[in-house]
Amino acid sequence: MSSITDSTFATHYPATGAVFAHYPNTTASQVQEAIERARESQIWWSSQSGHSRRKILLAWNRLLTKRIDEGAQLISAETGKPFSDAKLETSLAIGHLGWAARKASFYLKTTKRSPGLLMANMSAQVERSPFGVVGVIGPWNYPIFTPMGSIAYALAAGNTVVFKPSEYTPAIAIWLEATLREVHPEHDLLTVIPGLPETGKFLTAATSGVDKISFTGSTVTAKKVAAVCVEKMIPFVLECGGKDPVIIDKDANLDLAAEFTLWSGMSNGGQTCISAERVYVHEAVADKFIELLKSKANAISAGVNYGPATMPRQLDIIQSHINSALHDGGSAIVGGSDSVHKPFVDPVIICEVAESSPAITEETFGPILIVNRVPTMDEAIKRSNATSYGLAAAVWSKHHGHEIATQLKCGMVSINSAISFAAIASLPFGGVKNSGMGRIHGAEGLLEFTYSRSVVKPYFQLPLKFTTFNRTTRADKIITGIVKLLHGKSIG
Repeated sequence: MSSITDSTFATHYPATGAVFAHYPNTTASQVQEAIERARESQIWWSSQSGHSRRKILLAWNRLLTKRIDEGAQLISAETGKPFSDAKLETSLAIGHLGWAARKASFYLKTTKRSPGLLMANMSAQVERSPFGVVGVIGPWNYPIFTPMGSIAYALAAGNTVVFKPSEYTPAIAIWLEATLREVHPEHDLLTVIPGLPETGKFLTAATSGVDKISFTGSTVTAKKVAAVCVEKMIPFVLECGGKDPVIIDKDANLDLAAEFTLWSGMSNGGQTCISAERVYVHEAVADKFIELLKSKANAISAGVNYGPATMPRQLDIIQSHINSALHDGGSAIVGGSDSVHKPFVDPVIICEVAESSPAITEETFGPILIVNRVPTMDEAIKRSNATSYGLAAAVWSKHHGHEIATQLKCGMVSINSAISFAAIASLPFGGVKNSGMGRIHGAEGLLEFTYSRSVVKPYFQLPLKFTTFNRTTRADKIITGIVKLLHGKSIG
């Protein structure tokens, strides 16, 4: 990434370094103007019925579906990922938009609550209201799928969105805004602010005026974003990295486990927050699993099955983790220290690495798998949880999958599959610990972009008044009596 002038920047084809396109570098004042326009539009958008919002969003969804190849080509150009992978990503994003549009009215409808005996004369209900303007900061590795998990759900909930895409992949974001404007040109429902990292700081600045931030990126940056939001008392949702484990039990389908684990670890060049990085395989089947994994890995290659590193500086981290793994007891069965040849990284599989190695403890974000043998599933669970991250995991077992999965300290688990939860729009997506806070996708994703409002109203006025300075002794006795009746008896 290089700045061309103070007002523009360029993106590049990752494989060749050739310039793909130039984009405006959005200034602080332009960010503020975008937020103000979005706020004006949000007043109208939130006043529309759920049916009206659904109609517009589904029209947008149909347009994106018609132009799916167009979007995929933009993603492939700026990320370097194969067109097939870019098309799959676009398809999943479209699926999430459709689900959010169709389900918002159901999950965000006003609900009635029981007022209890003491307040039996009251109607009690909970409304869901949009925050207003949501600032979304997206990543480069999945430049449509990941931000759509915030954009679609925030829009469906009645917010407008100001979206700062990664400086490596602004093309798809600009395309998204343009397609929505084709469907609905009258209001600024989605506004894209391309720019270098400074533009993201403008969006999260104390003076920006956004009502919520949804950030995807590194844990280090997420903590900085969170600190600014806390200072302003602005809510946020953070989706960060992971060091996701795969557990292979002795009763697993080893062929499928090897095939899916390889894809999870190597697809998109390993540049996936929910990709496999650590594999713990039961020692009883380790030899066979490793041989299968090795055979399948030798059949794929960088530049064919996956693309180059999109962010050049990540190559230094990948190289250091390979070197650390080999230094810390590891034995390479596929690739090795010479597998990094910029901008590509060949598949690397290293076995028996010390658990204290950076290759085990830090996110690599490259096509590297660390495979360690374990004597029991209890040991596999212990090692899987011994991390500061808690995003996703996979478990391979014919009979004990759910038993193992429920003991893992992470937000998402695939049993006998690979990252399949990401394709199910009804499921929440997110992690714990250093992997983030809050959730996108599913009902939880819709709720994430609204706040609750409790509303009470009397059906009729009671003859005894409780909330008044004129409350009588008789009223006090009645209140006390009801409380004793409801709560005074112990339950044996």
